[in-house]
Amino acid sequence: MHSPHLLGILGGLGPMASAYFYEMITAHTRAQSDQEHIDLILSSRASTPDRTDFILGRSAASPLPAMIEDARALEAFGARAIVIPCNTAHYFIDQVRASVSVPVPSIIHETAHFARLCGHRRVGILATEGTVHAGAYQTALDAEGVAWMLPDADAQSRLTEIIYGYVKRGLPVAPAMLYEAVRPLREAGCDGMILGCTELSVAAREVRYDPLFLDSLEVLACRAIRLCGRETQGLRPEFDRMDPQMQM
Repeated sequence: MHSPHLLGILGGLGPMASAYFYEMITAHTRAQSDQEHIDLILSSRASTPDRTDFILGRSAASPLPAMIEDARALEAFGARAIVIPCNTAHYFIDQVRASVSVPVPSIIHETAHFARLCGHRRVGILATEGTVHAGAYQTALDAEGVAWMLPDADAQSRLTEIIYGYVKRGLPVAPAMLYEAVRPLREAGCDGMILGCTELSVAAREVRYDPLFLDSLEVLACRAIRLCGRETQGLRPEFDRMDPQMQM
């Protein structure tokens, strides 16, 4: 029998971020026993082609076929909603949504909305080169009326090194590396920094309670928990401002 609130996670984009997302959902679901936690199924196809390389034209291998195949498999297994813990994959979200008949919330739209609810006036966008090139956060933040800035070339290079040179290789990231990368944005007047890559969410684990950072992975975890009709726990007070929106 399928669970009435079975959540599908289209993961592996990358694997460490997917594992951390699963941990987040478990840690932040209010439950008194195993049986009160959310039933979920995680698809982690690590072999999915790199999203940024395809978006920037550095590779002809599209990740979309694998993503659609996995989304359909999750729905066939009984998932009543599907979440994708990868910001760069938002580039393909319309095609993924069209391939299934269950809700697929957007990590980028949810995070931009959360930035407005938190009262941020100008935020820095910390993301992969692919996400920045696609303009996904820029468009979403414009729609929410939140001003934004992009890192300069040096800061973007630092962020790319954190993502690909450290997190995707399983290496630890010192908090000082992240703070140094965002220093120019802070000096330019940004009052918040969107962790717009789930590898950056992993990198920022030690500073996740710093209100400077808006963690897109945490935002998606909160939405996923509430989408399943459950209460959250252990999140910053700002998450109480998120409206329930859709539920299964």
